[in-house]
Amino acid sequence: MVTAKQLEAIGMPRRTISRRCGPGGTWRMLLPGIVLLQNGEPNEEHKIQAALLHAGADSILTGVRALERYGLRNLPDTTEVHVLVPSDRSVADSGFVHVERSRRLPKPRPRSGVPTAPVPRAVLDAARRTPDRDAVTALMTESVQRGFCLPRALTDELDEDRRAGNELLRSALLPILGGARSVAEADAWHLWRRSDLPDCQWNVKIFDANGDYIAKPDGWCDELAFAWEIDSLGYHAGDDGFRTTLARNARYAAAGIVVLQTLPSRLRSEPAKVVAELRAALESARLRPRPDVRVG
Repeated sequence: MVTAKQLEAIGMPRRTISRRCGPGGTWRMLLPGIVLLQNGEPNEEHKIQAALLHAGADSILTGVRALERYGLRNLPDTTEVHVLVPSDRSVADSGFVHVERSRRLPKPRPRSGVPTAPVPRAVLDAARRTPDRDAVTALMTESVQRGFCLPRALTDELDEDRRAGNELLRSALLPILGGARSVAEADAWHLWRRSDLPDCQWNVKIFDANGDYIAKPDGWCDELAFAWEIDSLGYHAGDDGFRTTLARNARYAAAGIVVLQTLPSRLRSEPAKVVAELRAALESARLRPRPDVRVG
């Protein structure tokens, strides 16, 4: 991948470059002045290199393409290559490239030879260009759940950036700061918060009186030793998933913990019924002596 100016600098005439990039030629012009020295379909690496050449020196890859390089998988569907450049640079979007001028360029991290924005910045840059709220939540939760960044790092990144629209991202981040680690858990967090229910913790480990591990429920009401599990069919189906779920429920029963299992889809399709079931289960937990279990 080279620029037309680089080819001209080594003595290649402009007409030769144009001919080789034309129909039936051996090269391709991916972007204005950016030449792929082959005529096949460009892959993602070609597009990233072309975007950085188009953006110029000190440009940084961010957004979805950056997060792919870190290994995140649950990403918004886009063909865009998003790059950051200094605020005083005069360069525009072109083709598959989105150029963002920034007064607050992050220190890039090399990923396979490409200057790449840190995960918190790349997550929020991707989120700003993603209209689907569930996709934004999935992106944020994966970055935290798989240990790519801490929830606080996302908050700090938002705090440093005062642009309009950040309140929507901050709202999407609230359940993650509260402990939710999936879209379904974020739905559960919002449903619980909207209801007149006791305090709930999310994704905390529970141990019995002997210090033996019981489970890590999605939701945990410590006052009543009540566990709420958002159990999807996909995750808990199959022999391994079924056995794991049965073993978990057996540990709950042996410890005297009241547990309610809810399908993720019902959090949106039947929220009132789910809240009624939660209230009934919590009342059952309230009527029996609290078992000797604790948060670890």
